[in-house]
Amino acid sequence: MSVLDFFKPAPYAREIEDEELVQKNYRYWRLRTFYSMYIGYAFFYFTRKSFTFAMPAMQEHLGMDKFQLGLLGTILYLSYGVSKFLSGILGDKSNPRYFMSIGLILTGIFNLCFGASSLWVTFAIFWGLNGWFQGWGWPGCAKLLTHWYSQSERGRWWSGWNTSHNLGGALIPILAAFCIESFGWRSAMYVPGITCILVGFFLMNRLRDTPQSLGLPSIEKFKDDYSGTKVQEKSELTVKEILWEYVLTNKYIWVLAFSYFFIYVIRTALNDWSMLYLKEARGYSTLVSGSGIFWFEVGGFIGSLAAGWGSDVLFKGKRMPVNILFTVGVLISMLGFRSLTGYTPILDSLYLFLFGFFIFGPQMLIGMACAEVSHKKAAATATGFAGCFAYLGAAVAGGPLGAVTQAWGWDSFFITMIACAVIATLLMLPLWSIKTNPDLRTSSTDS
Repeated sequence: MSVLDFFKPAPYAREIEDEELVQKNYRYWRLRTFYSMYIGYAFFYFTRKSFTFAMPAMQEHLGMDKFQLGLLGTILYLSYGVSKFLSGILGDKSNPRYFMSIGLILTGIFNLCFGASSLWVTFAIFWGLNGWFQGWGWPGCAKLLTHWYSQSERGRWWSGWNTSHNLGGALIPILAAFCIESFGWRSAMYVPGITCILVGFFLMNRLRDTPQSLGLPSIEKFKDDYSGTKVQEKSELTVKEILWEYVLTNKYIWVLAFSYFFIYVIRTALNDWSMLYLKEARGYSTLVSGSGIFWFEVGGFIGSLAAGWGSDVLFKGKRMPVNILFTVGVLISMLGFRSLTGYTPILDSLYLFLFGFFIFGPQMLIGMACAEVSHKKAAATATGFAGCFAYLGAAVAGGPLGAVTQAWGWDSFFITMIACAVIATLLMLPLWSIKTNPDLRTSSTDS
């Protein structure tokens, strides 16, 4: 038995004919699937962001400079971005029960290896490997969200799941700070690592593959909701079909991917550099500066829910109007934040809340839009392809943006953010009315 055999999708079971049992099983498995992947993805953030909060202590104890630390972040984002695309292809051909859980277990192991290291080269190797297996988290979630929740309701379910980013992002600084203060910076890598290994086994127990693998009808048939792209249903697509027909020749995904690049420059820069900006430019203490990141995550939590609800209810399943309006909100907030002077921690926290509120809308919905303008059996590949562009943007927000800011000051940082918001808005504007890909519609329906 090969590794690929272990990961291959679960076969379709004979469909249950008892409608009452179908209703009962669907309710149970939709809830179980949701809370399992929510918890799992929140813990992926524990092993992804643990280093961010260990950086000051590493700088102090190991004598690393900002460029070396920033370069480690860039390595993670590059390896994660490439993995997100390649793992997306594998994820569409895999069972998320094992693919996602084993990815989480391996990120935990490489966090432990990172914490046991002292040389920059070994840090780079283990952090790059961590980034690679971080890429195994998203494909499983994309597949589960498109197979278990129909398009007319998916915005709310997807936005609810997306808040797992914010839960993980809000909890890890508290956990990391406690570990560093109590046991040193290495424990801030060890504790999340061990925790994620345990949660990985929890995921393996809880998750299952598609509804059809449990004898349930497809979500479109169950919900009588064929509002998405109607293409001939096949039990599986070939890798060539997934890549060529539904991703690489899909003009909408290319536009979304380039938009994602600029959105992630903004999102990553605000997340990774805001604390340092408040300390250096505003003279705030570490505690006051760190509280700003908390409000960024709180804003993201609420903004994700608002964006999903708005795209479902206000715009009837169209994702792009919300993406555009929220990106304009980021731009306006950026101009207001930059105009502040003096000691204004309350206003600074408010603006960081607004940054989180607005940036997590397009951060979530661009990925969802990629899944919806493709075939649902190519969802992980489509979102992974765009995610590769996103994390190229995140990589630019690491070492390269740090070098620009060090050379030309914080004004150059804000000019870069404003430019990215403008470009992303202009790229997305022509897609305002797009809901699904009209080129993929046929008269047939999913079975």
